[in-house]
Amino acid sequence: MSAIESVLHERRVFAPSAQAVADATVSGMDAYKALCAEAERDYEGFWARLARETLAWHKPFTKVLDESKAPFYTWFEDGELNASYNSLDRHVEAGNGERVALVFEADDGTVTNVTYRDLLARVSRFANALKQRGVKKGDRVVIYMPMSIEGIVAMQACARIGATHSVVFGGFSSKSLNERMVDVGAVALVTADEQMRGGKALPLKNIADEALAMGGCDAVHSVIVYRRTGGKVAWTEGRDHWMHELSQAQSETCAPEPVGAEHPLFILYTSGSTGKPKGVQHSTGGYLLWAAQTLKWTFDWKPTDVFWCTADIGWITGHSYIAYGPLTVGATQVVFEGVPTYPNAGRFWQMIEKHKVTLFYTAPTAIRSLIKASEADAKVHPKSYDLSSLRILGTVGEPINPEAWIWYYENVGGKRCPIVDTWWQTETGGHMITPLPGATPLVPGSCTLPLPGIMAAIVDETGQDVPNGQGGILVVKRPWPAMIRNVWGQPERYQSGYFPAELGGTLYLAGDGSVRDKDSGYFTIMGRIDDVLNVSGHRLGTMEIESALVANPLVAEAAVVGRPDDTTGEAVVAFVVLKATRPQGDEAVKLANDLRAWVGKEIGPIAKPKDIRFGENLPKTRSGKIMRRLLRSLAKGEAITQDVSTLENPAILDQLGESL
Repeated sequence: MSAIESVLHERRVFAPSAQAVADATVSGMDAYKALCAEAERDYEGFWARLARETLAWHKPFTKVLDESKAPFYTWFEDGELNASYNSLDRHVEAGNGERVALVFEADDGTVTNVTYRDLLARVSRFANALKQRGVKKGDRVVIYMPMSIEGIVAMQACARIGATHSVVFGGFSSKSLNERMVDVGAVALVTADEQMRGGKALPLKNIADEALAMGGCDAVHSVIVYRRTGGKVAWTEGRDHWMHELSQAQSETCAPEPVGAEHPLFILYTSGSTGKPKGVQHSTGGYLLWAAQTLKWTFDWKPTDVFWCTADIGWITGHSYIAYGPLTVGATQVVFEGVPTYPNAGRFWQMIEKHKVTLFYTAPTAIRSLIKASEADAKVHPKSYDLSSLRILGTVGEPINPEAWIWYYENVGGKRCPIVDTWWQTETGGHMITPLPGATPLVPGSCTLPLPGIMAAIVDETGQDVPNGQGGILVVKRPWPAMIRNVWGQPERYQSGYFPAELGGTLYLAGDGSVRDKDSGYFTIMGRIDDVLNVSGHRLGTMEIESALVANPLVAEAAVVGRPDDTTGEAVVAFVVLKATRPQGDEAVKLANDLRAWVGKEIGPIAKPKDIRFGENLPKTRSGKIMRRLLRSLAKGEAITQDVSTLENPAILDQLGESL
């Protein structure tokens, strides 16, 4: 097949300020290149040094990397440690027990500060409660919780006793929860009566009861319930227990259980998968190392920082950059229960001002929705708030289109905060390709260069490197400590899906299309390989067409998919959300034609959408992820048969199903 064509060219470059370079841990490109050279010169030695400097080991490792069973690589295999000890005890022992670990802001604005000493006591009590309920090392515990202190406590308590946790996002349906509990073989479920989102109480315990009633969960002997709202719930005596009652009866001391570095810390199911759920299995040692190290490098973390990642603990971002990375380095972080638009769309900026946040990490989807809101109401525009505490901004979850990048840079960062556009995945455990704020000149829309020790490349369908400037398949050529270890219970799926034989069996297949700039070597993600469109023999990445659409001043958000076409093979279908109200009739037709012409001018006639549909929003999960498989069905005119219970607004599908 021909290469993926890159049709969008970004020439704006933003060099880090002299102050950012002077203050940074990795200061300037020479420092970045020196770390990369160290990794290339002595790959195992490089990772061993970081592992010894970053983590506290109960039993030091002597073997760094074992490649003998590739692609089932192991790291630091004969070493032992405990993730909870690394996150909590060692900071208290070092005299930092009174440092605030969590600044928790509830949906209604109530703020609770939890110190490292407090958090250690809470985790230890709940770890003892789990042990009392018969949960032991190696058991799997499913956590179906709202964003809360208790959610983080549950994760850390599992790690403390050597149980493997599997967090399920609180927006998932009973069927999704059941599938995950069955697949992982859970012995216990930790949930809540309800969760609060945008001023509304949403059920969790009732959904959990439905999931348990579906069958296959016979191993679940305990359901532990956090009382969040006091809402009415059904109760099964003997099986169901209140979290606060179990914990209050326990000691604040619980010795952390040392586990091997390869012990599964957690299993996290990838969202949007079809067929049997895919449980991504992560280790303890390698994963924890990279979660902490990337926080230090990517965000240039310092003990004086206040870090805020707006993700949910139900996703990998909430694991690496809320539950583990910040706590492992001893950071103070903001944890938020609510949504960015409640009680109004200024909530994020108000919280940054109130909590003096210095490092802010959010998703392009959130940024684009807040751009739309701020254009409609000046009171919720970032410039109406004091954001002077901000030092570094980050984006996660998908590539950020250049125009949203510029808005974020100018309006939130005041043209002084570097933006770290991080590319990584559930499977990678932590950041892989990202700018370093005190080193890397920034290009809007580009995730720039791999972190030291990450051997990323772009290849064709046979695994051969392609020249810079030519699009291809993104791969990682060497194993790294935080990488996925297996698909839970499905080793064949792990091997064929991530290390396919057609690429030689040793290259990690990311599943994204990418291109490297001819001059700088910077990486730009072009969308998922399975989202590449083949239009009249041209292979186009969806991300570039979306970026062109969003560059139009009228457009807030866009998603592009393909549908079969008799003439061109595949036709481009664009789903567009405007900054103004949704157009109807002749106005919609005229605007669609204007946007087609705009894309033709920005990219070229080949990329013009054949079909443009307008909606008040895009079909998103409650975590903000666009469900593109639904859009593909709508584009083809197919009936929606997939589960839509996780959508924030299922009614939006009716709007987007209408052709002009």
